[in-house]
Amino acid sequence: MAEPLLSVRGISKSFPGTLALDNVDLTLYGGKITAVVGHNGSGKSTLVKILAGIHRPDSGEITSALADAGGHGLHFIHQDLGLISTLTAVENLNLDRNAGWRALSSPNRTAERTEALQLLDRFGVDLDVRTPVQNLSASQRTMIAIARAMSRWGNEQQILVLDEPTATLHDREAEVVLDATRRIAERGAAVLFISHRLAEVCAIADQVVVLRDGRLVANRTRGEFDAHDLVELIAGHDVADEPAPAVQQGVDDTQARLEIRDLRGQRLRGIDLDVRGGEIVGVSGVIGSGIEELLGVVYGTRDLQGGGVAVDGNPVRPNSPRDAIAAGMGMVPADRHRHAAFLGFTGRENLTLPSFRGLRRPWGAIGRRRERTEVESWFDRAAVRPGQPERLFAQFSGGNQQKIVLARWMRTDLKVLLLEEPTQGVDVGAQSAIYDLLRQTAATGAAVLVASSDTKELVTLCDRVAVLADGILTTVLAGEQLTEKTLIRHTLATGPADTRTPRAAKESLT
Repeated sequence: MAEPLLSVRGISKSFPGTLALDNVDLTLYGGKITAVVGHNGSGKSTLVKILAGIHRPDSGEITSALADAGGHGLHFIHQDLGLISTLTAVENLNLDRNAGWRALSSPNRTAERTEALQLLDRFGVDLDVRTPVQNLSASQRTMIAIARAMSRWGNEQQILVLDEPTATLHDREAEVVLDATRRIAERGAAVLFISHRLAEVCAIADQVVVLRDGRLVANRTRGEFDAHDLVELIAGHDVADEPAPAVQQGVDDTQARLEIRDLRGQRLRGIDLDVRGGEIVGVSGVIGSGIEELLGVVYGTRDLQGGGVAVDGNPVRPNSPRDAIAAGMGMVPADRHRHAAFLGFTGRENLTLPSFRGLRRPWGAIGRRRERTEVESWFDRAAVRPGQPERLFAQFSGGNQQKIVLARWMRTDLKVLLLEEPTQGVDVGAQSAIYDLLRQTAATGAAVLVASSDTKELVTLCDRVAVLADGILTTVLAGEQLTEKTLIRHTLATGPADTRTPRAAKESLT
């Protein structure tokens, strides 16, 4: 067998409280496509970051036959393509070339366009390279990123790392990228392909490496695996297959508090879902399934392209967070630092931000003693430690920050609570406290909708879990069906989008 272009041996990496990678091996050969698969938290992202030099491994070694060509000869295409949307395709392709001393001279625009066209033609891509990137399709943008990486190759025998390159693409667009990936490998490159889409992995990979909980659990070559095998390997026999006990009691079986009807957005293609008062409903899906978009569309922070939302039977105006709040909705986004809090404000200021009801004096000023008393009460109820409301929000731990954001909404007249990745970046102790707060919220009669990539969290917390794939709701799991293993299988075992139908899922919504 030919010498490998890259060899990873015994790589391990730990973070506080987490063993992200445990003695992992990986070998990449020229002309071959190697896929790495695994569920969220399996170690895929950590492996890519180690290869990219972002993280340093605790142990193990990486050797490359391309080291003499500079570094390890690796080229990365991440989910964020790193393109400037207002620049043209040819300008993005030549962005780094026109830096430094080259910026002092006028570039040869004709030569640049000719070279760009020749480069894209290698992948069968035909487009006007003078078009701004923001006006191109998603697959065309991905191809520009790939072409830009390859334009700097000294020879064809290089290593290309594609991290979820088709996650946000529809089937026809994804096929363009897959076809280009095959061509790159045929020219002698080694391709590392990271993807949740197992049908694509089976169609393109010469070798598949399966990670679970940071460990390498399987290394199969073509002919030794299919999608069903990969789902079983990813889920594992040690994943709980027992149904979770009923989470909430006293669910209101009359009218749904939150009604989502034919909801459409950038990825969403007609979502129907009800959440009753006292109920916690989860949403599961891989990257690109629509899970990142759903709650934002419901709340009005992402564009609604069709359908609608109602709270207690009353329609909520689309694209209006102000109206959503007035209707009794609260939202905790995944990135609380950027979208859910003011880091330079105190814990007290962040907690009382949505509503000063009951805190104002007759002439309108905020009664500081009233505010302080209420904030201290909520800090105690939410187990925020240390209980220092005047401390800057940025100085609290991640778990306490999340508790403050949750308590902020709980003190309002809350009817619907929306949460994205509710325990992301928090420790185990804070995780349990946050679950208790969510159950308390549901117990008041609120409808709680949780989007999470953590299947164990969804099974532990939720009464029902809706699974999204390529923008549609494919199934809803509840009762004895709601086990972690079953949820992983439904989340990962998705075929081409045009073969799916939401009919069965809609029949099980209530």
